[in-house]
Amino acid sequence: MVSLVQLRVLDAVHRHGSVTAAARELHYTQPSLSHHLARLETETGARLLQRVGRGIRLTEAGRLLAERAAEIIGRVDSAAAELSTLVGLRAGRVRLAGFGSVMSALVPRAAAVLAERHPGLELGLTDTHPGDALRLLRGGQVDVAVIFRFDETAPEEDGVRLRHLLDDPLYLLTGGAGGTLADHRDAAWIGGCERCRAHLVELCEQAGFTPRLTSTTDDMVVMQSLVAAGLGVTTIPGLALSAHRDPAVTVTRLDVPPRRVVAATYGDPPDPPATTALLAALDEAAALIARTDRAKRVLGGERLTSVTSVTDVTTGR
Repeated sequence: MVSLVQLRVLDAVHRHGSVTAAARELHYTQPSLSHHLARLETETGARLLQRVGRGIRLTEAGRLLAERAAEIIGRVDSAAAELSTLVGLRAGRVRLAGFGSVMSALVPRAAAVLAERHPGLELGLTDTHPGDALRLLRGGQVDVAVIFRFDETAPEEDGVRLRHLLDDPLYLLTGGAGGTLADHRDAAWIGGCERCRAHLVELCEQAGFTPRLTSTTDDMVVMQSLVAAGLGVTTIPGLALSAHRDPAVTVTRLDVPPRRVVAATYGDPPDPPATTALLAALDEAAALIARTDRAKRVLGGERLTSVTSVTDVTTGR
């Protein structure tokens, strides 16, 4: 019979691409790990690994089983966490995956709320893109995925439930005068992650041009540094600016629909107690950020610049 230990071994080998690295992660000796793999091949009747030079790689059967192993392990770990939290949330673990700017600006505040309300609950965090976060969620490797969506983003698959946290406005970053997107039609543009790049291209095309993307990075600190160095212009969400602001760049808020930051859970309700507690903490942190953002706009007398207008231009600091 295939055991959970054997599946954990195969999953680790798949992720690391190395028996040595997998043994190190699982605190096994290399011969012990190889023994588990050999037993797994015997149990399944399939060849799961093959040697390539001095290394190994998974066969097609091995990759298939490794992908299923990751899902099974995630579900088992999730069930164990749920069981440990049934008695008053005094212990246990809840896991969250989120993208860079939300991990910098929103999640730390939510973590503080969670720690105050439920000090025995351990929070595990993974910094990753929305698509990867959703894959971890579906595989049972995290309990909550904080992602962002635009109006044109395709619907998530069945079973994924979305909870709105906040709206995140979009800003134009330039090295000199602000202006509109169209004012910079001939500039070099810096693109972000895949979802952000697609949105940037769509906004620019609505403004009458196709942006010339010369650089790409999913690091919003690097993005601001590139703009400050005169290597291009870009758009950036408000959460990223609240986490880090380069004083050498000019920031202009764009009058476009904000991206929606949402917390995703998977499966039928109700959520486990630990997940519910984390969602409540995220709600509280998001409400605080929204109130702070509104106060800054009122005190700063902020105006918006339209995507298509070339006359109403305001630079906000």
